Formats: sequence, C-alpha cells, structure tokens
Amino acid sequence: MNKKVFLFFLFSLLLHSVCVAQNWDIDFLKEANLNRNRSLDGFLIFITNFAAPLAYSIPFFLLLFAVINKRAALKEKSIYIIQSAALALALSTLLKHLIDRPRPFITYPFLEKLSTGGSNSFPSGHTTDAITLAASLSFAFPRWYVIVPSFAWALTVGYSRMHLGVHYPSDVIAAVFLGTGCSFLIYKLKERRKKQQIEKDTALA
Repeated sequence: MNKKVFLFFLFSLLLHSVCVAQNWDIDFLKEANLNRNRSLDGFLIFITNFAAPLAYSIPFFLLLFAVINKRAALKEKSIYIIQSAALALALSTLLKHLIDRPRPFITYPFLEKLSTGGSNSFPSGHTTDAITLAASLSFAFPRWYVIVPSFAWALTVGYSRMHLGVHYPSDVIAAVFLGTGCSFLIYKLKERRKKQQIEKDTALA
C-alpha cells in the first residue's frame, strides 16, 4: 500500500474514532441529564456541593488528630493524602487550561445546568478531588470498610456532575484516572523512599 494512502487511511480512522467518541460523550450526557430521575436532583446537588469541602477537610482533620495525639504513623498517612490531593489539584488545573474544553451546557444549550461550572470542563475537578481522596484513603487504610464507602461516594460525585449537566462523561473518566494515578504515584514514591531508608539503616548497623 502506498505510504500516503496508508497515512490518509490511518488519519481517517482516527478522525472517525474521535467523532464516535464525541457522539458517545454527548449521547450519554443527554441521557444522564435530560432523562434523569428528577427526584434525585436535591440529593445529587448536595453531594456535588460538599465534594470539595470533604475532600480537603478530611485529610487535614486526620493530620490534626494525629499531631494532637502524637500518632506518627497516622501523621505520615495524612501527609501522604494531602500530597496526593495537592498533586491532583495542580495537574487538574493545568489540564483545564491546556485543553480549554468548554462546558457542555455552553456547547449544547439544551442541557439543563443545575450546578456551578465556571472553569473549563476537562477534567472534572469535583471528581478529581473525590477520587483522589478515595484512592489515597484506600492505599493508606487498605480495609474494605474504607475502600467501599470511599469509592461509592467518589463515584456518586462523578455521576452527579453529569446528572447536573456540567461535565461530559469523558471529563469524569479522566478525573478517575487522574485522581487514582496521583494517589498511586505518591504512594509508590513514599514506599520507595521508605525502602531506601531501611536499606540505609541496615547498612549502617
């Protein structure tokens, strides 16, 4: 096959994939927003409004409790959760400015906007905050009674952003990967640092 023909075919395939993905994005959002269960509006507005306050207050209260009660292990875990949140917030803010995606209710005025949505759309900041907290709590306290409710709450936050018409599904999916990835990265870096310190102490002993 001629190289130019192959490249044209590849470009056409990629373009088609992007169009299909965009169609899926808005189709799913229309279903979640326009055909939503309206009896859930109040509950999901409450969930979405308290996502950021919970995501940022919980690790700081854990840190405060650890410092007051001189719990070194809990202090270390609290700092890890805060570091994960800080990294996720920085990357989320950077991506919003770099990608500069308009909110769905701006591009598609027929959508019903039931929540605030001021900055750019991609990725979802509320979902990033919630997923980062859920993932870092799960790494710090790997127990089912921490993991299950944390992710149940975080995923409900993600769904609420679509239900309320302020984010595309792809915004939410990206936020899930971003929040989980930041938590995993900081966790692995801390584990590596801890391992190196143990090896250093053993060598000096």
